[in-house]
Amino acid sequence: MIRIYSWNVNGIRSVLNKGLFQPFLTKHRPDVLCLQETKAERGQIEVDLADYHEYWNSALKKGYSGTAIFARQKPLSVVNGFPEEFSRRFRFADELQRDSAGEGRVMTAEFPQYYVVTVYTPNAKDDLSRLALRLGHWDPAFLAYCLQLQCLKPVVFCGDLNVAHTELDLANPKSNRGRKGFTDEERLGFQNLLDAGFIDTLRMFKQGNGHYTWWSPFANARARNVGWRIDYVLVSPQLRGAVKAAEIHADVMGSDHCPVSVTLELAGAS
Repeated sequence: MIRIYSWNVNGIRSVLNKGLFQPFLTKHRPDVLCLQETKAERGQIEVDLADYHEYWNSALKKGYSGTAIFARQKPLSVVNGFPEEFSRRFRFADELQRDSAGEGRVMTAEFPQYYVVTVYTPNAKDDLSRLALRLGHWDPAFLAYCLQLQCLKPVVFCGDLNVAHTELDLANPKSNRGRKGFTDEERLGFQNLLDAGFIDTLRMFKQGNGHYTWWSPFANARARNVGWRIDYVLVSPQLRGAVKAAEIHADVMGSDHCPVSVTLELAGAS
């Protein structure tokens, strides 16, 4: 069994300082752990990762964004951001490079049987000033990138996609309609992933509402489970039969997000 976890830690140093990161690793023992919003470079943290190969895509701006991948099995390769030759296919090539590599928002690890992509999708912002970026180039480019990888081998992509797909994915859909994370444009971007064949693994096992991964730090929202599902693990259709479990780990504290995971059973994998 291969267990792949994704967690927006909203600052890895904060989770470490709370003493909550190492206990999470010890208890869950992910085979691959993808982090988003690390807000740090490797030299700024003290953490025991002796059992893992570690890779960082830190933002150029200090204390901002960033992703990381920790893997028990050494990947065949690791790529930070969208490959430059891929970005050049799009009108907004400079912006794609800035966001995916300069802001540390995308990492890809290649393993013998599959790719793992971790993503921290740009937030549309309260005034929706980044909605055009999402609609015009980020969402279509990310989909095209995953489809390009899938031509070579199946893809598992995970992370904070900064969108609640349907009304079942947030506690208060009516009052949030049209706001960041729940605009028609962002929801369409997610639907396009499904229409291309990628599978929202949690929905293979759990239906209905109440399954959230992010909670506002205000109004005791987490204790009341007034949240949003904006963290996902999706897989290529070739992996549907390999998916044995998909979970939200709402009991793991330390961030305003909680980890999500998928368990795969692959022939020959260890």
